[in-house]
Amino acid sequence: MKNKEGQQSLQDSLTGLPEWASERIMQQIRQLTNYEPAIGIMGKTGAGKSSLCNALFASEVSPVSDVMACTREPLRFRLQVGERFMTLVDLPGVGESDARDNEYAALYRDQLPRLDLVLWLIKADDRALVTDEHFYQQVIGEAYRHKVLFVISQSDKAEPGSGGDKLSTEQKQNISHKICLLHELFQPVHPVCAISVRLQWGVRVMAERMIRCLPREASSSVVAQLQHSFRTDAVNKKARDDFGETVGSVLDTVSSMPLIPAPIRAIIQAARDTVVSVARAVWSFFF
Repeated sequence: MKNKEGQQSLQDSLTGLPEWASERIMQQIRQLTNYEPAIGIMGKTGAGKSSLCNALFASEVSPVSDVMACTREPLRFRLQVGERFMTLVDLPGVGESDARDNEYAALYRDQLPRLDLVLWLIKADDRALVTDEHFYQQVIGEAYRHKVLFVISQSDKAEPGSGGDKLSTEQKQNISHKICLLHELFQPVHPVCAISVRLQWGVRVMAERMIRCLPREASSSVVAQLQHSFRTDAVNKKARDDFGETVGSVLDTVSSMPLIPAPIRAIIQAARDTVVSVARAVWSFFF
């Protein structure tokens, strides 16, 4: 019901445009509101991929199985909250087998163009990163670096581990050193995150950073899948602004179509700010 109200409000904001232009804009907005994001999650065995996904997302994610070890086709999990869908793609971690790493390179090159983001989990106590660095430089490369968010997982296992219910000062210092090391090794586009799902430490910050790393068209649909506790004001604002800007881009695209008469182009451009404002205002009706 709210979805229809939101669409009607956006339709009303397009009053004054030719019917063909209004319909084309609404068609693209409907595609936006139904966008199904795809997020890859990679990491070596035991990095905590399924634990993180279950902590982040509202719908249940099936545990990661060992099928990945014997197939080049990654496991895919479709999440659903209400009428919203999202896909998680379980990607294999590198550095466990030279033979498999060659297979994985082909798999990644095939998958990367289709993914909105890759969460690359590296265990806090993992020191064998040479293969990861090589893989990142050679396979991810310049073309897809912006799609990778590094996450130091299982921070509660950082030295000196105690098994307690909170991180020690020494552990936090070692995690800070690990973050610096990953920045030196990988020179990532996005700041490295550190989390402990067991202690519920750092996950909210990581969720917010994930939303900031996503392309504009994907952020709202991912926010709709998050656990309620991670849908903070900052997260919702980012997604709402992204949605408004993406709707604005739709109007820009239509107004710049060839053969559009200058007066029609002027009408579309004049309506842009109003339509963007309405899109932000009705964002919660969709997401």
